[in-house]
Amino acid sequence: MNVIQKLRSLVTEIRDRKNPIQFVEQWALAARLLERLPVDQAAVKAACRDRNLDALDALVTHLENPSPATQAPATPADVTDADKSAAMRAFRKRLKLSRLSDESRIGNRPTSSGKSSDIDAILPPNDFPTHVWKALAADGRLVYTGQGFYALPENSQEP
Repeated sequence: MNVIQKLRSLVTEIRDRKNPIQFVEQWALAARLLERLPVDQAAVKAACRDRNLDALDALVTHLENPSPATQAPATPADVTDADKSAAMRAFRKRLKLSRLSDESRIGNRPTSSGKSSDIDAILPPNDFPTHVWKALAADGRLVYTGQGFYALPENSQEP
């Protein structure tokens, strides 16, 4: 059973019962599953907060039958310099913490290995939309390495 099938079964279980309020666990599980999927997160929060079964059903139906994108993706010009600066700060901080975590990892021995981290690309923080990261890559401030990962360019200073 995949995630979308599980969501459909949760909607069915909630709908079969007359009082969806008593199914707090099903609503919580639906919210957690939907957070990981490409749907409008504001709509997910509103549907789960208000226990709106029709909205939840609409979100699952949209996942089952995705429609082609009707809105053109944002161009790099749509991203403000303030957003780009904040995104770069968040990216550098995430990269720094990822490297620190990798370097302080404890292996089979009771002490750390002392090796420097090999991490050079990370998934960018999800605090900013994808078009911000694409705009930064178009500006040359980040390098897209594939599968959603971004890295700092070789000539930039390390975080």
